[in-house]
Amino acid sequence: MLIVFGFKTVFRVLPGRMLTCRYCGITALQRLEEQANKFTLFFIPVFTTSRRYQMVCSNCGGSTSLSRDDLKAIG
Repeated sequence: MLIVFGFKTVFRVLPGRMLTCRYCGITALQRLEEQANKFTLFFIPVFTTSRRYQMVCSNCGGSTSLSRDDLKAIG
């Protein structure tokens, strides 16, 4: 019997916000990104093992990691 399993990383862009960047100090669009690692069985995603969120400045490209609570506080 052959069982094929593995992990897959899925990136998703969430709606951004106009905020001041902590790196360049410019008020610009801050893009919110979600990275989810999923367990796959026969190449079908079964469940999510972890999620990470980050905010990326559209001006300088600086990124900041966010927790789920920080994401809820932003809106």
